[in-house]
Amino acid sequence: MKLIKYFIQFLVIITLLLVFKILGLKIASFISNKITSLFGPIFRSKNLIKSNILKALPYLNQNEIDTISNKMWGNYGRILAEYVFIKDFRGPKFNNKIKVNGQDILEKIKKDNEPVIFVSGHFNNFELMALHIEKSGINLAAIYRPLNNKFLNFIMERVRKKYICKNQIKKGISGTKKLLAFFKKKTSIALMIDQRVSQGIRSKFFNDECFTTTIPAQFIKKFKCKIVPIYIERIHDTNFQIIIHEPIKFSDNETIESITGNLNNLLEKMILKNPEQWIWSHNRWK
Repeated sequence: MKLIKYFIQFLVIITLLLVFKILGLKIASFISNKITSLFGPIFRSKNLIKSNILKALPYLNQNEIDTISNKMWGNYGRILAEYVFIKDFRGPKFNNKIKVNGQDILEKIKKDNEPVIFVSGHFNNFELMALHIEKSGINLAAIYRPLNNKFLNFIMERVRKKYICKNQIKKGISGTKKLLAFFKKKTSIALMIDQRVSQGIRSKFFNDECFTTTIPAQFIKKFKCKIVPIYIERIHDTNFQIIIHEPIKFSDNETIESITGNLNNLLEKMILKNPEQWIWSHNRWK
């Protein structure tokens, strides 16, 4: 039964993507925004989203919560439409679509040829961050979580490997071992530290604790490497700004727990900048 459900989802989304390709980026992004704003809340619990938002922003009223939720769903739609044009974001055609603050930091990382760990979260079209890092000439490996829908995941993996980051590593214990092998070969790593994990430590995130990955902290303790926070925001419609922060060097006195906590604090600040551009629909505090 689930297989049939996934196949129907696959057909619907593939049909939408083909239509989006014909319509062009601007119109496709606008229409997809409206579609997901309308239908998104049907497929995800409003109570879960509200609960998540209030964990971070307990002072908001219902109207403000609804505004964040609606804009988040609209952003989902824009991201979906943009996958069709991801090749153009990598090429010169859409160079003017992405403004980069901190390109000089990437150039120095490339010149020094010492691997770093890029950390971020699922902000806006998060795929464009890894795309831009690799496009800048930095050897990169990125962890990803496979989609539950195997039909869609097959397509998504091909798109990611071809146009976003060629070294895609499946989340899990075996994936961590592959990351280690890449890092030893001077390949930098890109991690989304806002994902819910089953293996990690409980660390404070906003006003509650949740399981958090310790991969960045473990690499820091083992290799004394630097952390480079990176953030993306949608400026207007299909235009973005990527912000690369200065590398962070943690002292030897820091523990796995303190490093993980510091990174969660960093993530909080990114989320608070544009709450509607983060994904509130997953059960982060489970």
